[in-house]
Amino acid sequence: MNTQVQKLYDISNKHERLIIGLMSGTSLDGLDIALCRIRNSGRNTLLDLLHFATLEYTADFRKKIRGVFAKREIDQQLLCGLNSFIGIEHAGLVNQALNEWNMEASRIDLIASHGQTVFHAPQILTKDLSLPNSTLQIGDGDHIAVHTGIITISDFRQKHVAAGGEGAPLAAYGDYLLFTDNVENRILLNIGGISNFTFLPHTHSVLKSFATDIGPGNTMMNQYVATHYGREMDKDGEIAKQGTIHYELLSALLSEEFLQQDFPKTTGPELFNLDYLSRVQQETNTSSLSHPDILATLNVFSAKAITAAIVKVTEGLENVAVYISGGGIHNPLLMENIRQDLSLMKIGSMQQINMNPDAKEACLFALLANETVAGNPEHVDNIKNSPAICMGKISFPY
Repeated sequence: MNTQVQKLYDISNKHERLIIGLMSGTSLDGLDIALCRIRNSGRNTLLDLLHFATLEYTADFRKKIRGVFAKREIDQQLLCGLNSFIGIEHAGLVNQALNEWNMEASRIDLIASHGQTVFHAPQILTKDLSLPNSTLQIGDGDHIAVHTGIITISDFRQKHVAAGGEGAPLAAYGDYLLFTDNVENRILLNIGGISNFTFLPHTHSVLKSFATDIGPGNTMMNQYVATHYGREMDKDGEIAKQGTIHYELLSALLSEEFLQQDFPKTTGPELFNLDYLSRVQQETNTSSLSHPDILATLNVFSAKAITAAIVKVTEGLENVAVYISGGGIHNPLLMENIRQDLSLMKIGSMQQINMNPDAKEACLFALLANETVAGNPEHVDNIKNSPAICMGKISFPY
C-alpha cells in the first residue's frame, strides 16, 4: 500500500485529529488559520479551537486576485498562475503560523483548505440553463500539501455542485453537527463579503435545518471605500456615521429580485457590486449623493436585507436566538442597524456558544475535512435541500 494512503487510513481511525482549517473570503482581508482538535464525527463531534490567526494579505496579493475576482472576462494566464500562486502563498502562511505556535508540521493530521472563490455561477444567478450550476475556488491543494508536508483536503464545493447543490453555503453541515440546541431555535448569521445564515430549529422541531445566502454583507461597502478612499473597509463605520440615509435609493436597492426569492439560495459579488449600485443610482437620480450618504445607505441596505430574511424564516417561532460571526460583527453601525430591526430577538456573538466568531468558518472547514476521512453522509441527511455527502479532494505531499 502507498505509505500516504496508509497514513490517511490511520488518521481516519484515530480517536482525535489535529486539523488546520483555512478560510479566505470575498473580503480578501487575509487567510484565517484555525488549528482544531476534533474528536469523533457526526453529532458526536467535539471541536476545540487550539490556535487561531488571521494573517493579512499583501497589497500585491489582493491586486492579483482582484484581477480575476467576480469578473466575466479575465486574463486566462493570470487565472492559471493564481491557482498555483495562491496554493503556495497559503502554504507559506500555514508554515508561518505553525512556527509562531511552536507546532511541528508532523503533528498535524490534515489541512482543510477552502481556497479563494473567484467566480460563483449558479443558474439562479446566471439565468443560463445551458450550463449547470458552477463555482470556482482556486489555490491548488497539491501545492499546499507539497509545501507544508501535510495531507490536504480542498475544493469542497465541487462535490456539493456535483450532487445537485449550488456549491454554497456549506456552513449548514458543520453548524448542524455542532450547534443544534435542544431548546433554542437558532440563526447562525455570518457577515462576510456576502451575508448568510444557517437556520437550526431545536432538536424537537418538525422543521429542517438549512443554510442560505442572504445578500450583501460587507462587499459593497468595501468596494465603495476601496474605490473612493483607497481603504480596505469603512473601519467602525466611521464614514457612514457622517452620512444620511437616502431612503429612495435604499428602497430601490432592496427591490432586487434575488432578495425576494425563497430560501435556500446563493449569490455573490457577481450580483452585489458597484455596477449594481451605479445602475440603481441612475434609476433613482441619486448619482450626486455624497460618499458618506452612499455609505450610510449601503450600511443600512446590508442590515435590512439581513433582518428581513431572519424575520421571514422565524415567523411564528418562539425562543429565537441569533448568533453572529464574520467581519461584519466588528462594524458597530451595521450591528446597531441589525439590532434595531431584531429588537425582540436574543442577539449575540458566536462567542456566547463557545465559538470564536472570527474563526468559525475556518473551523467549519476543518470539521468538513474530519467528516471526509472519518464521517458518514448520513450524518447530515436532515438538512433541507442539501445533498448528504462528504466533500473535498485529497492531496498527498508526495
